[in-house]
Amino acid sequence: MSQDPQGESLGPQHRWVEIGVTALTAAFALVVISGSIEAGYNWAPDGPRAGFFPFYVALIILAASIVNFVQVRADPDHNRLFSEWAQLRQVASVVMPTALYVVAVPWIGIYFASMLLIAAFMAWFGRYSWGKVLPIAVGVPMAIFIVFERWFLVPLPKGPVEEWLGF
Repeated sequence: MSQDPQGESLGPQHRWVEIGVTALTAAFALVVISGSIEAGYNWAPDGPRAGFFPFYVALIILAASIVNFVQVRADPDHNRLFSEWAQLRQVASVVMPTALYVVAVPWIGIYFASMLLIAAFMAWFGRYSWGKVLPIAVGVPMAIFIVFERWFLVPLPKGPVEEWLGF
C-alpha cells in the first residue's frame, strides 16, 4: 500500500491489483477448462464436442493471465498507486447498487428493480427532488415495457409486483 507523508494508506498498489485480477482470470480459465474437459473438448465424428471452443478460449485466457503475472512481477516500479481509497469508494457506490439490481431482477422483476435503481441513483447521486425522481423512475420502466413487451413482443423477467399489476 502506498502511504502519504503522515504514514496513512492512500490506497492499494497497482502491482497487487494486477496480481489479484490475474489470479481471478486464471481461476476463471481453470474452471472453464475443467468444465470443458467434462463436456468433451476434442473432436467427435460429427464435429466438435460441447467443450471444444470453450476449452481453447480458456487456454488463451490462462496463457494471457500467466503473461500478465510475469509482466507484473518484472515491473520495476513497485510502489505505483492504483487509486486512492476515496476513489474506490466512489466506484463501489455505483457498482454495489448495480450488483444488487442484477441480483434483484430474477426475484422482483426487471421493471420494479429498474424503478428502484433509477430512483435511488437520481435521489442519491443526482440529489433530484422526488417531484422529478418519481415520474422518471416510473416512466422509464413503463416505456421499456411498451417498447419490448408490446411492440417487439419480447417478454422480460417479471416479478410478483408486475404479476400483481397484471403485466
